[in-house]
This record gives sequence, structure tokens and C-alpha cells, in this order.
Amino acid sequence: MPVSVFSPAAVLASCVGFVLIGALQALYGPAIPALREEFGLTPSAAGLGLSAHFVGGVAGVLLFDRLYGRIGNRRILGASYLLMAVGAAGFALAPNWPTALATALLAGLGFGGIDYGLNQLFATGFGDRSAAMLNILNAHFGVGAILGPVLIGVVGAEHYPAVFLAFAVANLPLLLCLRGVRDRPPTQAGELPAPAAGGGQVLGRSLGSVLAVFVALYVLHVGIEAGVGGWEPTHLETVGYGSGVAATATSVYWLMMTAGRFLVAPIALRFSAQAIITVSCAGMTVCLLLASVRELAPYAYAGVGLFIAPIFPTGLPWLNRAAPRARRAGALVIAASMVGGVAAGPLLGRAIEGAGVRAVPLLLCGVSALCLAATLWLIRNTRPHRPL
Repeated sequence: MPVSVFSPAAVLASCVGFVLIGALQALYGPAIPALREEFGLTPSAAGLGLSAHFVGGVAGVLLFDRLYGRIGNRRILGASYLLMAVGAAGFALAPNWPTALATALLAGLGFGGIDYGLNQLFATGFGDRSAAMLNILNAHFGVGAILGPVLIGVVGAEHYPAVFLAFAVANLPLLLCLRGVRDRPPTQAGELPAPAAGGGQVLGRSLGSVLAVFVALYVLHVGIEAGVGGWEPTHLETVGYGSGVAATATSVYWLMMTAGRFLVAPIALRFSAQAIITVSCAGMTVCLLLASVRELAPYAYAGVGLFIAPIFPTGLPWLNRAAPRARRAGALVIAASMVGGVAAGPLLGRAIEGAGVRAVPLLLCGVSALCLAATLWLIRNTRPHRPL
């Protein structure tokens, strides 16, 4: 029987925590006009705020992975919430840009700890329901990513310090809910949840090969996620749509990604992670191919959001079942996903310089086909052992 890791109140608080980390990541972009005016920044310099956040996020994942199992879960999560709150408050009150970048890095460190800590605990703490619970958890990240820019839009970019300060304060009540988190990891003392139906372990291939392909799957699909989010408006305008339609279509893409995670939660209770991710990669590939047709492009991009939604959260329980002894596997793929998001912009930009903006969906379609190939390889090489 799976060990209970979260009380109901702690589950709710964890979802609120993911709303907050989603909002934090999405706040930097809309604040750029005010940051440029306040600190006299060029556009590229202003964009370093989000880059510092992501660098801190990767460091946070790797740091807190080192601490996972050595100190209690409550301390890891509590320190992460405090770091994110202090970093966000520091960013709001920073007297100069170097200080702002340092505090964005600090906030990112807490962001990475929460992202890793809660994903890891949800992946191991709910048994057969882990994939469903992870989809619900990560859907709340999308809710925050949608609400953050809306909040900046309502109060005005010039008031970004107040928004970051309010965000910092909102982290603090979550510390009170950490009593409902089981302090010892469920992977200790032989308490791993029983493998769910359709789970498997590494068979016929080295553990290193399987982890490398999981990392590739995460880097590539997050690259697609960031690539569509960043280039969809430009592509739609290039093929003849107005800027308003392009912006709305991009918002729908993010909304569909959030809705897709809520929708797949009950499906994950009935179907294996392998089946869900295979359908997701195939559907994503088809939709990106259709996005190259002008008349279908806005709807096809919405379809990409729907299909890509389950891949990140659904893959983590599969990884834990396929490689239960690779304790740092989860940290590796979560950190890789952040690196994929950072690297997607310049790499895709360079490819577009040669192929043109109209080739955006086809370029991403090729990457999506690689995701599908990686998924099929993993299915073949993480088959469950069958009794003789």
C-alpha cells in the first residue's frame, strides 16, 4: 500500500505553491518595459532577469537534489519557499540592476527547489495515482503563468515592485501547511510504491542509455513548448494574421496546455504513462505539421498545447518505475527541462535565420518527431519483466 506523503491540506498548499512558481516565472517578461525605464537597460539586458531566474532554477534543482533524503522534506520545501520570497522581495526593492539580477537568481534557487521537491514527492507519493496527481499539480503552474501577466497588466508594468512584493508575502502562509508533508522520503527503507500497471524496469539496455533518452525527451519537448510560445505570434503575423489575432492565439496555446493537464488527470488513472506520452507526441507532431497550413495554423497551435501538456508530469512516474535505483534521475530530467527552455530560443532563432519564419512549424515538427522516436525507444527498452 502506498505511503501517504501529503495530507489533503498539504496537497492543496502544494497546488497553490505551483500557482506561485508559475506566476513568478511569468512576471519578468511583462515587467521588462518598466525595468528598462527604471534601470536604463537595453532589451537584451532586461531579458537577463528571466535568464538569472532560470540559472537559479537549475542550481536549485541540483542543490536540493543533493539534500533530498539527507534532511527532511519539510526543511527542503520550507527553505525553498523562503528563498523564493526573499528573492522576489529583493527584486522588487533592488536599488540597481546587478542587485536585481542577484535577487532574481536567489528567487530562482527557491523556484528550483519547489519545482524539484514537489514533483519528486508527487511522483513517488501517490502510487498508481502519481501520474494523475502530477498532471493536476503542474496544471496549477499553468494557472499561475496565465494569471501573472494578467496581474501586471491590471496594475501596470510601472507597479511591478508591488506585484513582486505581494508574491513574496503569498509564499509565507504555505510554510504553515508543511506539517502535512511526510518528512522522510518514501524511497527510504524499502518504501517505494508498488509499480503501477504498465510500469517497467530497464531491460536489455544500460541505465545510462535509458536516462540519456529520458533527458533528451524532456529537453526536446520543453524546447518545443518554449519555441511555440516564443515564435507562434511571429509566425502567424508572417503568414498574414493581425497582431491581435496572433497574440490571442498564443494565449489560447498556453490555456490549452493548462487545460490539457487537468483533462488528462482522469485518463492517467486508466491508461499507462507510455500510452499517454505516445499519443501526446504523435498528436503534437501532426498538429505542428498542420500549423504550416495558414488557414489551420491558429487551431493547430492550440492542439499542440493540448497534446504537449501531459508529457512533463506523466513522464516522471514512468521514469521512477523504469529506474527506481537512479535516485537523481528526477533531478536530472527536471534540470534538463529548464536548460531546454533556455536553449530553445537561440537555437531555434539560428535555424530560423537560415530557413525563414514560415518554416517554424516544420522545424518544430521535426523536433516533435524526435520526441516520438525517443518515446518508442523507451517503451521498447523499459518493458516490465515477465515471470517465466
